[in-house]
Amino acid sequence: MATALTLGERIGVARACDTLLIPRASFYRWKAKPNEPVAAEAPSRATPERALSADERAEISAELHSARFVDQAPREVYATLLEAGIYLCHWRTMYRILSRDGEVRERRDQARHPVYARPELIATGPNQVWSWDITKLRGPVKGVWFFLYVIMDIFSRYVVGWLVDEHERETLSRELIDAACTKQGIEPGQLTLHADRGSPMVALSVTELLIKLGVGKSHSRPHVSNDNPYSESGFKTLKYHPTFPDRFADVQGSRDFCGPYFLWYNEEHHHTSLALLTPATVHYGRTEAVLERRQEVLDAAYALHPERYVNGPPKAAAPPKEVWINPPAIAEVGGAGVSGCLEPTPAAAADSTGAQPESRAGTPPFACPAQANP
Repeated sequence: MATALTLGERIGVARACDTLLIPRASFYRWKAKPNEPVAAEAPSRATPERALSADERAEISAELHSARFVDQAPREVYATLLEAGIYLCHWRTMYRILSRDGEVRERRDQARHPVYARPELIATGPNQVWSWDITKLRGPVKGVWFFLYVIMDIFSRYVVGWLVDEHERETLSRELIDAACTKQGIEPGQLTLHADRGSPMVALSVTELLIKLGVGKSHSRPHVSNDNPYSESGFKTLKYHPTFPDRFADVQGSRDFCGPYFLWYNEEHHHTSLALLTPATVHYGRTEAVLERRQEVLDAAYALHPERYVNGPPKAAAPPKEVWINPPAIAEVGGAGVSGCLEPTPAAAADSTGAQPESRAGTPPFACPAQANP
């Protein structure tokens, strides 16, 4: 319990208890009364007198594995032995003996889902890990939807690119990713792009673009929304905004709304996970200057009324130094970059022209926020 208490101060009580296989209820009971001994585990149940002996179970197992019955179900064995005047045990007991040895299974070939690796990504600065996803916006009538594509930097929560279209297309995804990388000046080997397993995310053309740009790729496990938390949280902030309409009259109306919204989100929204700094402040390296100004204000307030601060001089909160997607249970993390279960793509030379793709006829414009002066 003392180990769980020490570890919990570093990684949180829930993760510490899960790592040490300690029930959280037991931990909190011990924490409330640390001097009381922890209750010992309940003793194992005594073997009933009527239970089969080890020799009897071995005899039954040998009979079930004999050449005569090796391919027969326990019910068939039970009935055959009864008709021969032999009773070893009930057929349910035969199943229990086989199950104890791991010999009860479906004989037919069954489709088995592959085991997907749990993605573990870390970012210690901007433009190391981006998360992107697509969400639906309600159209003018039921059944009509517009699709909002958003790419977000997980370290700064800065939206580096977005677009709205009437369709979900891999070509639009490719153009948006290319434009965002060009705008942010992404170098080969610098960035990992994380997404779920939607069809535009796993499209071959998108993978080919990432190879060309030298961008690594990472995907969520199927049906695990927690593997892409930053995009999901960003969409919730969007749809809970007071100005977010229930429906959009047309696709242009949705673009007209998203433009000012993402400008507000990047430049004015004080993000709770960033110590109430704006995403643009963190993304473009203005954090220290803003924190110094905040600290000057707090110092002046403390000097004016020190009696009001019972815990001592206030200190301006700073944003986290590292941001994770699925942090390991116990991690000793050092250095910048990305670690964990990735699907890397080989680095290749970036587009030497650095030109932003031109919008084709019928293709809506996509937006990458202009880089602010640091």
